[in-house]
Amino acid sequence: MRNFIIGVIVTVVVIVAGGLAFAFLGLMPTNADATPPSIERNIAMHSMDASMDRHAPHISNPVPPTDDNLIEGMKIYTMNCAMCHGSFNYKPSPLAKSFYPPVPQLIIHPLDDPEWHVRYAISTGVRYTGMPAWGKTLSDDQIWKITAFLTRLDKLPPAVQQYWKDSFGVEPHSGAEGMKMQD
Repeated sequence: MRNFIIGVIVTVVVIVAGGLAFAFLGLMPTNADATPPSIERNIAMHSMDASMDRHAPHISNPVPPTDDNLIEGMKIYTMNCAMCHGSFNYKPSPLAKSFYPPVPQLIIHPLDDPEWHVRYAISTGVRYTGMPAWGKTLSDDQIWKITAFLTRLDKLPPAVQQYWKDSFGVEPHSGAEGMKMQD
């Protein structure tokens, strides 16, 4: 039994030392224009979701999703988020593939996360992705308005859809069917 435990400890030490050597000898690629392997994407997404579940306060949006608040969220998104996450014309952002991992295109692929999750990601940022902590720049009210807008992209009220069409010259898609047509 003693030899078994020593074998396990030696194996763990060798794996850790090998991983550190791989990183410190420059064998790990660091270029931001690469496509992340699927295993890395899956691990990162599960890790992020688990961290959000553990650390993000599960609070309700204090900003009601009125037409005015959703339109204000759309305006704040345009000024602060669209450059990376895509604009209202359903074309990927020019920076979409310039980050590692690539930036989610939120207009093309709307979020399906709860509001508390989205608000926490916007407010605190996402480490190692280039997503800044907007809580240091935007007010909590502004973050909640962006959150309300992003979590309702596929079910915006008619007045907000009309504002979108008038402002950006593109008809917003409502519901999952419209979004799938753009993929």
